Parts: sequence; C-alpha cells; structure tokens
Amino acid sequence: MPKPMHRSRSFRRLDRVTKSNRHVIHYERRKPSFPHCAICRHELNGISLSPRGKSTSTNSRKFGGVLCANCTSSVIKLASRIEHGEMKLNDISISHKAFVLQMISH
Repeated sequence: MPKPMHRSRSFRRLDRVTKSNRHVIHYERRKPSFPHCAICRHELNGISLSPRGKSTSTNSRKFGGVLCANCTSSVIKLASRIEHGEMKLNDISISHKAFVLQMISH
C-alpha cells in the first residue's frame, strides 16, 4: 500500500523495471502548466510562473491573467454593441456571455 501522500493525483505514477527485473512505481510531482485563456484555450503571454506553479505577475488590464488579448478585445466590442442596442444578449455565444455581463455591470 502506498503512503497516504502518494494516494492523491498530485503525484504522477511512473512504472519502472529495476535491473533485477522487479516492477516498482516511482512517484513524482506534476509540473505546473501554463495558464490558458478561458475562451479560446491559448496559452497566456506576459505571465511568469515560479517553479512551484504560483503566478508571480499578471497583466493589470481588464481580464488580465484570464483572457488573451484577442478575446478581451472581442468581449469589449460585444459589450459596447449591447449597451448601444446594436446587438442582443441572446446573439452572443455562451463562452463570451459571462465576460460580457461582467463588462456591462462595471
């Protein structure tokens, strides 16, 4: 039975065969992944990561660290079109809707 700390999925399991032909499982911490845009899932630029995976700096603009620049500009455009009556909220995709509502409320 593995140690309690190895039972969670924060450690990945590596199957290894030793020189004596014994099957063992090595445990290794998972490497942190880069942050991704909440809409298009591209990697975000301008955010540095420390070795432990905590972000040390984010962008100070609207939706900085959450959306990429292209998605942020499209959300701002959609929010202004809704405010001026050119579009309705039902015309927007579901992935954009929460961010557009957040823009309108501010």
